[in-house]
Amino acid sequence: MRKTAKETVENIVWKACDTFRGSIDSSAYKDYILSMLFVKYLSDFAKEKKKELEIKYKGDSERLKRAIGRMNYIVSEDASFEYLLKNKEAPNIGEIINTALRKIERDNPQKFDGIFNNIDFNDSNKFGETKTRNAILKHLLEDFSDSELDLSPSALQNNDVMGDAYEYLISNFAGDAGKKGGEFFTPPEVSTLIAKLVGDRTGAKVYDPTCGSGSLLIKVHKEIGKENCSIYGQEKNSQTYSLCRMNMYLHEIGDSAKIEWGDTIKEPKFIDKDKLAKFDVVVANPPFSLDKWGEEIASNDKFGRFEFGIPPKTKGDLAFLLHMVNSMNENGITAVVMPPTVLSRGASEGIIRERIVESNLLDTIIGLPENLFYGTSIPTCILILKNNKKNKDIFFIDASDYYYKGKRQNKLREEDILKIVSVYRKRKNIDEYCRVVSLDEIKANDYNLNIVRYIDSFESYKNVDLKASKLKIYNLESEREKLESEVKIIFDKIVI
Repeated sequence: MRKTAKETVENIVWKACDTFRGSIDSSAYKDYILSMLFVKYLSDFAKEKKKELEIKYKGDSERLKRAIGRMNYIVSEDASFEYLLKNKEAPNIGEIINTALRKIERDNPQKFDGIFNNIDFNDSNKFGETKTRNAILKHLLEDFSDSELDLSPSALQNNDVMGDAYEYLISNFAGDAGKKGGEFFTPPEVSTLIAKLVGDRTGAKVYDPTCGSGSLLIKVHKEIGKENCSIYGQEKNSQTYSLCRMNMYLHEIGDSAKIEWGDTIKEPKFIDKDKLAKFDVVVANPPFSLDKWGEEIASNDKFGRFEFGIPPKTKGDLAFLLHMVNSMNENGITAVVMPPTVLSRGASEGIIRERIVESNLLDTIIGLPENLFYGTSIPTCILILKNNKKNKDIFFIDASDYYYKGKRQNKLREEDILKIVSVYRKRKNIDEYCRVVSLDEIKANDYNLNIVRYIDSFESYKNVDLKASKLKIYNLESEREKLESEVKIIFDKIVI
């Protein structure tokens, strides 16, 4: 039997994207493409399991019925992908698909309740009027009916095929979506780096307060190991929240993952006896410098998250950081992606930064290369904070010059990630790359944490050939003078 590889899934789905390209923006049609892939997966999974049970309980209809009711996913015949394909010519195919999605939700209330809430295949604003809409949906169903796209468990090449393919597709949609892509996806190399930085724990409760499509949580879960890790996430965007839940199930961790929908600053969902729930590991890639993040509730925040100060209402970076600090348990660790401006901005952010340093929470600052993230070309940094930290210093790593330069996005290479993790663990000085900095030195710099203040990454001049350099400067000066003379002659000839 021919196995379905990850590349097969990717190629067929990208072919399906051609159905939408030119008529709907990729940041919108990703939800329809990935939802249909999810339905196809559930249908193929349920169909194969049902056949196995029919063979096992042949002639015993009551036991068969009970066994089908206990299946991981229930997909009735009139909600299956095959049913939708049979009705591809129907004049109301959009309504038929919507009805099937709602039935999947109702038949699996504990797993999929509301997972398709933001998906409307009958939306004329997205797909156009009836004739155009029906043509698009017909082509979409035909694309997913490709004979090579068998997503039943026995057909998949290995257990990671669906999860890896889904993650790959999300990353490509993020790239196509430009700035919007950064709102729902953390580049896989950055997720891998963060996972390795925090992944040395067992029995860990891991929390991401701005989890997007769940890629960062999934990487941490894989790094720590599913037997030693439980994951929790909250996402504000309802469409991305649904995408995250699908992603969890396709990585076979949906039953154990607790993903909530809502604004983390204004309405945190993980509460324990009227206080913020506490976690062993807190990770996030929050939106950079978010405007209107919820400053109006900060002065009377019932969870006491802003005791170090209230960030400016137009820049929510430190609001998310303070939420994460308050979500760590007594031995917890936080790793968060931030814009580098948080290291030096003054006013209320300067006060918050000083109090974080003085409370001995900040452990490590890692400078990353520019253009790693979708939607922004600026360099970024990772801040690592710890409760119950023994050392009184801060470790600085400048990894900004170590990367692979891509066409659209730069990428961290495996060797770049391993180098960062290695020096982070050893915590030893390396010229022009990393350095342990005392609290006294940071105080002397008025709590400015700009990495260039502490690591001199400029090239050393000790081996410079001064005689050759002097000759080069002389030649350049001569060339400049010659060009100036030529320009003067030209201007003198111009008749005004």
